[in-house]
Amino acid sequence: QVQLVESGGGLVQAGGSLGLSCAASGFTFSLYAMGWFRQAPGKERESVAVISGSGGRTDYGDSVKGRFTISRDSTKNTVHLQMSSLKPEDTAVYYCARVLPGYRNTWPPPRAAFGSWGQGTQVTVSS
Repeated sequence: QVQLVESGGGLVQAGGSLGLSCAASGFTFSLYAMGWFRQAPGKERESVAVISGSGGRTDYGDSVKGRFTISRDSTKNTVHLQMSSLKPEDTAVYYCARVLPGYRNTWPPPRAAFGSWGQGTQVTVSS
């Protein structure tokens, strides 16, 4: 059974930094691309960052490029999102996700390619 458990959310001031972690279990971690998504109230869920199974490829949403860094640790089956220079518009629930089994198509994987999701963690950036 696939399980994705996010942690690390909280309240931070604008300009600050915050790190999120996602603990994965129930599957062979290194075989799957992983991603971070976010959803603000009244908005659609958007891709923040994705990382390939090997960790060799990454992709970022335009609004976070240069500020966020995604990484993965295959020894601990975790995915991290380091966020810096945070802005109030980064306020959202952040979700960890895994691509569908067998996905081998385009890079980066579109949102529809992600089939397993964590419960989300709230990030609030105050101005």
